[in-house]
Amino acid sequence: MERESLLATLIVLLGGLALQLFAAWPGRVHRESASRHLERLRWLALWWPMAPAMTVAAWLCGWALSQPDPVPAHVGNLIFIAAGPFAIVGGRAVLRALWSLWHSGRPYGIATVGLIRPRVVVAPELAEALDENALRAALAHERAHMRHRDPLRIWLAQFVTDLQWPSGSARRRFSAWLQSLEHARDDEARAGGIEGADLAAAVLSSLRFQLGIAPVAATLIGLREGLPTRIDRLLKPLPDVAPAVEPPPYLAVAGALAMIWSLAMVFGVYCGGRLIDCFLAVSS
Repeated sequence: MERESLLATLIVLLGGLALQLFAAWPGRVHRESASRHLERLRWLALWWPMAPAMTVAAWLCGWALSQPDPVPAHVGNLIFIAAGPFAIVGGRAVLRALWSLWHSGRPYGIATVGLIRPRVVVAPELAEALDENALRAALAHERAHMRHRDPLRIWLAQFVTDLQWPSGSARRRFSAWLQSLEHARDDEARAGGIEGADLAAAVLSSLRFQLGIAPVAATLIGLREGLPTRIDRLLKPLPDVAPAVEPPPYLAVAGALAMIWSLAMVFGVYCGGRLIDCFLAVSS
């Protein structure tokens, strides 16, 4: 069998298995963290199950570097049958991601749209319905979404959540992140001088106006399930909570993961052959 074809099959099978196992991780994050830190921590929690799958993929790539082409080992049909469900999950995630780019969804009142060049769009009817302070608050919130390129982040978060389907834990982590994202953008707007009551009024007016939410957009409403908590939060003084943990050291995390994946690849080069041969022999 061709080396690259077997490598792709093994990555789908073993990497998908690792991803599904770690997708069950609840990923609970301390709720008393400051909103910006909580959003970042939940963002990392959403992506963390991908790390074991990437480690397995790096190990398999190292194994492939040490193998001849084609691979002389016999490959049974059981390998392809077992990889089928994981391939379906991956294909579903890709199709949903592509569909969200083309499907505009139902109209929305105010939102940040655009993956590469985000922009704020406002329905004229909603702009007329809001008073000056509420409109200014809504725009401040959406501009915070725009500065952080949140439509792209939401699209990527939805994709990585779909890769972990049908895990309910992954869906809960995604919903928790979306809620903390809205809280973080609310606090950012309020820190810039926006009154919480004005922003709450804008959220409620947008909810009354809105018929649906665009798939690749960061909207003022956010998740409707957490709306009462959000409104109550906006009507209280701006939280001044010290972060329960230090801000995630992204560079340190990226460096550690790069080292782990490099070591996994080296391990695959020197030790992967016998393990994969045993695996293929058992599955034949």
